[in-house]
Amino acid sequence: MTKFRKLNRPTGHRMSMLRTMVSQLVKHERIETTVAKGTLCAARRAGAFVRGDDVIHKLFTELAYRYKDRAGGYTRMLRTRIRVGDAAPMAYIEFIDRENELRQAKPPTPPPPQRPTVDPWTRSRLTRQYAPPKEEKISDSGS
Repeated sequence: MTKFRKLNRPTGHRMSMLRTMVSQLVKHERIETTVAKGTLCAARRAGAFVRGDDVIHKLFTELAYRYKDRAGGYTRMLRTRIRVGDAAPMAYIEFIDRENELRQAKPPTPPPPQRPTVDPWTRSRLTRQYAPPKEEKISDSGS
């Protein structure tokens, strides 16, 4: 029994695909893939998988500094849609606390002004007084 999914691919193809996915995740900080492939994409093992000097540099400088106080949980998977054609569930895999994700806090909105309370007796009188007139039924006697 295997410890991971084989994704119906030969070993070389599977490893190449996972290396490319991890490299693209580090480079772009967000990728869209199928859920089955996404669960295998573990960022903590990225050091052995990444391709490209610029990706390795970003991993060990920018991302290492960003997540230095975090013990784990660097990525999240957001399920997005069902792919047309083969109905594979798709998901975004992204690093949490991305730079373009952080936003300035909005000032709190003031509460709406409170209307004065009306006792139930006055409320019932007002609703009867300002209610639209009832339409009378016209009966045809069949003449």
